[in-house]
Amino acid sequence: MKDHVYKLIELTGTSPTSIEDAVGKALQRAHKTIKNLCWFEVVETRGSIEKGKVHRWQVTIKVGFGVEG
Repeated sequence: MKDHVYKLIELTGTSPTSIEDAVGKALQRAHKTIKNLCWFEVVETRGSIEKGKVHRWQVTIKVGFGVEG
């Protein structure tokens, strides 16, 4: 069995709708240019406020992907 090596990057996704949507947008964007996405971990959740309500969610995630070779 081959040993696996992973690289870890940090991304921040945003959404006016939800935390899940912000994570999904970050992963969709990463998928366009990075192969072998394997897992993610939410490391920070925050947002902006407008007129006393949540205006936009900001979610920072760490994303792991397999390194080929």
